[in-house]
Amino acid sequence: MSEFAPCPICHSPYTYALNNQLVCPECGHEWSTVEATTSDDTFVVKDSNGNILQDGDTVITIKNLPVKGSAQPIKAGTKVKNIRLVDSDHNIDCKIEGFGAMALKSEFVKKA
Repeated sequence: MSEFAPCPICHSPYTYALNNQLVCPECGHEWSTVEATTSDDTFVVKDSNGNILQDGDTVITIKNLPVKGSAQPIKAGTKVKNIRLVDSDHNIDCKIEGFGAMALKSEFVKKA
């Protein structure tokens, strides 16, 4: 196997060095060796004000959010406690009183 980092695109272990870059022979992706050693794959979720959110935080909705299958929206200013962050389109999983389990987008909340 290769002593180089696997390809960040296709995760192939057969990468090799060419000049000052790493190359993947399977997908053809090229990236710098400096980028490979300093890449940080941490998952960061920010609220509407740019504050970093963490699991267990409390957030407040900043606008009325329509809910599919419900006649009433989630009102602006609703406090949501004990959020859980997930890596998807709606990156906050939570339970909202009166609505149940819900997935929210971080751009529609602010940290309390």
